[in-house]
Amino acid sequence: MATHLQGPVNRVNRVNGANHVSGDTAVRVTGLTRAFDSRPVIDQLDLTLRAGEFTALLGRSGCGKSTLLRILAGLDRDIEGTVLVPKRRAVAFQSPRLMPWKRVWRNVLLGLDGRPGRAVAEGALEEVGLGHRSGAWPKTLSGGEAQRASLARALVREPDLLLLDEPFGALDALTRIKAQQLVAELWQRRGCAVLLVTHDVEEALLLADRALVMRDGVIAYETEVGLDRPRSVGDPAFAALRSRLLTELGVDEPAATTGTSAATTGTSHAA
Repeated sequence: MATHLQGPVNRVNRVNGANHVSGDTAVRVTGLTRAFDSRPVIDQLDLTLRAGEFTALLGRSGCGKSTLLRILAGLDRDIEGTVLVPKRRAVAFQSPRLMPWKRVWRNVLLGLDGRPGRAVAEGALEEVGLGHRSGAWPKTLSGGEAQRASLARALVREPDLLLLDEPFGALDALTRIKAQQLVAELWQRRGCAVLLVTHDVEEALLLADRALVMRDGVIAYETEVGLDRPRSVGDPAFAALRSRLLTELGVDEPAATTGTSAATTGTSHAA
């Protein structure tokens, strides 16, 4: 069964991270199954994403996270079940996938209907802090700049659903932090639903309203991330949520190490 497209989804205006207007559903998936060589990677999965909600999807490698994202993006249609997604949606992958023979601004406009002008691309590039590189060749961009160009290409489509498939995975630590902050700002400004596929528990908790764990082809666990923004990894509530998600992912955190003094303990923080 092919993916079904919905009409426009009401945007959510956000003030200090809170929803103001519209509780519409952006995505509804029912009984989704996707098999490869008769082996189901996704098996009767149900999922609902609310308009304006930032959702993080976690799971071990091979659990079907990226397959689910590709289905929602309309890139994989060999499925069974019902998938309702907005017509206006966009995806950014871990690799920016820029065409080296096209200037950055032309990459941003790739695949758009009609004949949008350079000003449309430059507006999106300005939004991601890359307006000064609109005429550059992709090979001259740093890794962080290339990823911002990829985000601009997604944003120029005015998506009701933004799909992010580990977009920060290839970035160094400092660039990754800046990219996370940029995505958070764009989401606050745009008000679209976001689904972020990631292996990074801390990243999920820093960005998302809700965290999902995928296991055995279904959503095996979910939790609201009811923490005030901006968030700190040192917050005890943050640490408790991280510990719970790591447990659901089958990762045991190292126990506190007791020193020579009974009052001296240290706790390892997993990424």
